[in-house]
Amino acid sequence: MSPEPVHRDTARPGPVRRDAARPEPVRGDAAGAGPAEGTPQDDDTVLHSTTDSGVSWITLNRPEAMNALSPEQRERIIALLADASADPAVRAVVLTGTGRGFCAGADLRGAPDRVRERLPGDVARTIRLGAQRLVAAVLDCEKPVIAAVNGTAAGIGAHLAFACDLVLAADTARFIEVFVRRGLVPDGGAYLLPRLVGPQRAKELMFFGDALSAADAERIGLVNRTVEAGELAAVAAAWAERLAAGPTRALALTKQLVNDALTGDRATAFAAEAAAQEINMTTRDAAEGVASFTERRTPDFRGR
Repeated sequence: MSPEPVHRDTARPGPVRRDAARPEPVRGDAAGAGPAEGTPQDDDTVLHSTTDSGVSWITLNRPEAMNALSPEQRERIIALLADASADPAVRAVVLTGTGRGFCAGADLRGAPDRVRERLPGDVARTIRLGAQRLVAAVLDCEKPVIAAVNGTAAGIGAHLAFACDLVLAADTARFIEVFVRRGLVPDGGAYLLPRLVGPQRAKELMFFGDALSAADAERIGLVNRTVEAGELAAVAAAWAERLAAGPTRALALTKQLVNDALTGDRATAFAAEAAAQEINMTTRDAAEGVASFTERRTPDFRGR
């Protein structure tokens, strides 16, 4: 289980930070957070909480559907990632799921019936505003994002994990490029996979749609580490706490540099790196890092 989050803005005693007071939900094998925020759209299918050290836990909570992603859940995740970028109190993010699935893909059964004939441009618009926005939201989040993959990650669920900065997987997890099984083209994966494992391996995964075990995903570089299912939440929490204790702005700039380096040339990458160094040297954490080195002590990073 994930660490209990601390509420900074309530006078109620106890260690839990919650956005709305409600009973604890039933958690699955690797639930990562407390109750979801109390917005009018919220129906507990996306749980959210933040620890006192600044780790934001975002947990898909439709275990009966293997966490198949509805449009409402997608929009909720996008909004929470944007909030994490803007909130200086948030220092790292963990994405996980309850039950046996991390995310079994888009919830096609729950999609609304078409009310008119499909017109040219409708499908492209749906993909652009849906799956591609979700992948971009993870890539563009200014805080490091860890995927704690507790079970099956298929289709957009796999791409949601692969877009994260670090991927931890339970040894029971599976990754499936399921699109070819449905006669579909991948959404987001054609961008992500070649950059992670190269074009030939990416084609193999997308052409055949075979299930990839967590161990094999780690072997080819899609997963940072595979752990026993019962240890997943604890390892994810430990990694997130380390990131949360780090120099937040330097991590954000480093994430941007690495992501951009995959698509730019050397001159552009070098110029961006120099600019990032210039910006970062104005931060308090950079000064603290240098001072702690010269004074031979542990740095106290504040995220600014």
